[in-house]
Amino acid sequence: MDRNIIITGSTGNLGKAVVSKFKREGYKVIAIIEKDSDEELEEADDIYKVDVTDEEQVKAFSTEYNIQYGNLECLALLVGGFAPGGLEDTSISDLEAMIKLNFYSAFNMVKYFLPTMKRSDSGSFLFVGARPSLQKEEGLGALAYALSKGLVIDLAEYTAREVADSKIRSHVFVPSIIDTPPNREAMSDADFSQWVSPADIAEAMHYAAISNSLRNMTFKLYGGV
Repeated sequence: MDRNIIITGSTGNLGKAVVSKFKREGYKVIAIIEKDSDEELEEADDIYKVDVTDEEQVKAFSTEYNIQYGNLECLALLVGGFAPGGLEDTSISDLEAMIKLNFYSAFNMVKYFLPTMKRSDSGSFLFVGARPSLQKEEGLGALAYALSKGLVIDLAEYTAREVADSKIRSHVFVPSIIDTPPNREAMSDADFSQWVSPADIAEAMHYAAISNSLRNMTFKLYGGV
């Protein structure tokens, strides 16, 4: 039986690292990319263009997936984005944009792939939170982002409770600043050695995925910051 993993946000800096890691470890990688993306992921076994913030698209994809593949060992929920702005600077549209990108993208996938994992009574959900959602003082300058990632962390907990009597597992990975080219450009004076590499996050995700004794874990990947 194939060890299937679905990875959303596969063309991002973290996504590429997770694709590479799980492919090296023998998984069949089903990569989800944006509808208008023309990027190629040579390490992925199959690529689907799905807007994971759109419930109907995710529902249709889940139906096709179950016909084509059946089982699902891991679901890595990596779609997300950042936006700055304090309380007085944050509009309802800012909140809606961050919640749609960071939360709906995870919620839709969990909703429609939870039945797949329940049928086999196995699998791991891999969520990505953010440190400002846990350390509130850090979220003051990026309120919409912090609130939306807080919803993701809550979703990981609710998912864990939903599957508490099964062998399905739910983990959330909470990085500080991820060492990516856009972040280096935006914070060129920072000490990059203190940041968390995408490869380290990918390693943690794989460790969680293969460790059956770990349930409902929060991995705080804060590097030296």
